[in-house]
Amino acid sequence: MSIDEMFHRTSSFLVMIAILLSGARQSAAAGPDTGDCVILLHGIGRTSRSMRPLESYLKKQGCRVINLGYPSTEYPIEELADFIGEKVEQVSGVQASRLHFVTHSLGGILLRCYLKKNRPENLGRVVMLGPPNRGSELVDRLRKTFLFRIIYGPAGQQLGTEPTGVPSQLGPVDFELGVITGSNSLNPLFSYLIPGEDDGKVSVESAKVEGMADFLVVPRSHPFIMNSPEVAEQVVHFLRYGRFR
Repeated sequence: MSIDEMFHRTSSFLVMIAILLSGARQSAAAGPDTGDCVILLHGIGRTSRSMRPLESYLKKQGCRVINLGYPSTEYPIEELADFIGEKVEQVSGVQASRLHFVTHSLGGILLRCYLKKNRPENLGRVVMLGPPNRGSELVDRLRKTFLFRIIYGPAGQQLGTEPTGVPSQLGPVDFELGVITGSNSLNPLFSYLIPGEDDGKVSVESAKVEGMADFLVVPRSHPFIMNSPEVAEQVVHFLRYGRFR
């Protein structure tokens, strides 16, 4: 083995040890308070499986996690919000100091709809990943197409940016909310249709909402933002401290 090879392997080993030690320190410090529960809500056209990497990470941090599924493409937003509400009420009876939420995409809009009418007494903090809080310009351009209607269903039709769209009707948030959105796209065509920075589905500006406590942009795409280790760490940090790192 050459000296260069030995140096490379030794360096790689030291980097690995540093990462493991860093993760151990984060595990000791991260995570909501003992007794809290975190509810996960996936995005449109997805299932609870899409949130499993984040679910696994949260559990490793000592969180109690409930990963809820719902038929995102079958009903309008109002009916989906009621569906989510019934499930939340079923699990809100668990012995939890606080009930936190982490959502992706449409899940954030459904949660806002639900919380506008119902508020768990033990509501904790909320983190939204790639939420179309001001609607999606992509929906404005594509919702009349046959393929869009088939893929995204009734709820997808309601996510435009116009004043009559559901996101525009919800108003400011009045709970502790942190928003993380992406700035990388896997679809150049979609990004061409979206003004400014975007994650391939939602513009950075459209993810913002009045009343949020913190806002973070990461170099991730809309479909996979929940799989990012950096995002997972930031989620836990907000749930614990009410701000991003």
